[in-house]
Amino acid sequence: MGPGKADLLEAVQAAGSISGAGRALGYSYRRTWLLVDTMNRAWPEPLVLASHGGAKGGGAVVTALGEKVLLHYRGLEAALAGAAAEPAAKLLEMLVPAPR
Repeated sequence: MGPGKADLLEAVQAAGSISGAGRALGYSYRRTWLLVDTMNRAWPEPLVLASHGGAKGGGAVVTALGEKVLLHYRGLEAALAGAAAEPAAKLLEMLVPAPR
């Protein structure tokens, strides 16, 4: 799991389709489907379920596991950003002299 895959899960939630999510992110059709396939194979259950087209058209949903993975990943991102903020600010203070 990484930022691109997390963005893709959010885009699937918003678009209701894998192809639409890929278009929204500027990903190629092939790349989008490969990322979804990679995520689905990496977990014990799929993170995204797709339904094939037909009279009602296709679509996709993020599963309950996908939502849980996304929630935990975004929480981890926020925790890391918070933990890095103070050391980064101190480093910046050392590198950039204060104006006189």
